[in-house]
Amino acid sequence: MQDQPLGLTVHAMPQFDSDGAAQVPGTRAGRWKMLAVLLVCAAPVIASYFAYYVIRPEGRRNYGELMDPQRPLPALAAVALDGSRIELPALKGQWLLVSVAGGACSATCRQHLYFQRQLRESLGREKDRLDRVWLVTDEEAVPDTLKTALQGATVLRVSGLDQWLQAAPGQRLADHLFVVDPGGNWMMRFPANMDADGAAKAKRDLERLLRASSAWDRAGR
Repeated sequence: MQDQPLGLTVHAMPQFDSDGAAQVPGTRAGRWKMLAVLLVCAAPVIASYFAYYVIRPEGRRNYGELMDPQRPLPALAAVALDGSRIELPALKGQWLLVSVAGGACSATCRQHLYFQRQLRESLGREKDRLDRVWLVTDEEAVPDTLKTALQGATVLRVSGLDQWLQAAPGQRLADHLFVVDPGGNWMMRFPANMDADGAAKAKRDLERLLRASSAWDRAGR
């Protein structure tokens, strides 16, 4: 393209702000660039949730039931086995695999604690993004025989969980495992009375969740 001679026509006069100072032409462009950067930073988070919750190719089925709407962690007081006190929102920042049961821990409870350990370990290098949580709903002592199995897990005594979690019709909270996202939202409930086949399906759901959130979620709080 050949250079064109410069014209001498004045098309627009400089604009001034309220103090009489000339506005810098690049100010508006800079604002648009800043907005574009913010959108680029937010895009992975938006895309990952859109991919998991909205785009569901035919033939794909979740084993776990997605909660709609999701339910944020309530500000319930909880007590750890060592007597320290926290509120449940302190658990935010990690994916959580949650079981609920009395301290005596029935056969179903022990099965869930086993599946929690196995599911976390099966995630390989992604396992540090998932924490195991057992919410104890009474004052019963936790059996000493479980202490070794509970190493690395978070065990809290808490009441009032019906303000947050909900069992499927005809089931109890203790019949399920629950998934909570790093934002502290209960977002998935696995079917009651999980067996080995169900655990394999639950693993696939967890892998999808971790893969969909890999762009913005990192291990550790």
